[in-house]
Amino acid sequence: MGKRRKARECALQILFQLEFNTADSEGLIDGYWAHQKASEEIREYGTWLVRGLRASQEDIDGIIQAASEHWRIARMAVVDRNILRIAVYEMIHEKTLVPAIIINEAIEIAKKYSGEQAAVFINGILDAVRKKLGQKGSHGNEKRGPGA
Repeated sequence: MGKRRKARECALQILFQLEFNTADSEGLIDGYWAHQKASEEIREYGTWLVRGLRASQEDIDGIIQAASEHWRIARMAVVDRNILRIAVYEMIHEKTLVPAIIINEAIEIAKKYSGEQAAVFINGILDAVRKKLGQKGSHGNEKRGPGA
């Protein structure tokens, strides 16, 4: 498993915990990493995802909501909505990865943590987000980030 995939999975686990305990997010993040064997690179990327996503969650949720027909974000499964949040945050802020890689990573994580149907659901919403953001599926001249 690549380092970024591991960081995304760790971020998903932190975000899941934050759904139920929002009082001390920094303490929760620190506590999570204290009990997780992970390289500094994984910790940095995972923490960057969580902190950045939390800071812009209202905007990210608005983007997801606009792309998801017939689904309110509050009614989505906790795991699914957090996978979507991570992917949308990366689509906006991670300039070294093309949308196709980000979407594929989200689908693989959904298969592992939520199921095959969730993967199809996430693929559809992220493809709609990609289109709304005006991004192409992939760019042949962009570099793929380490461990993507």
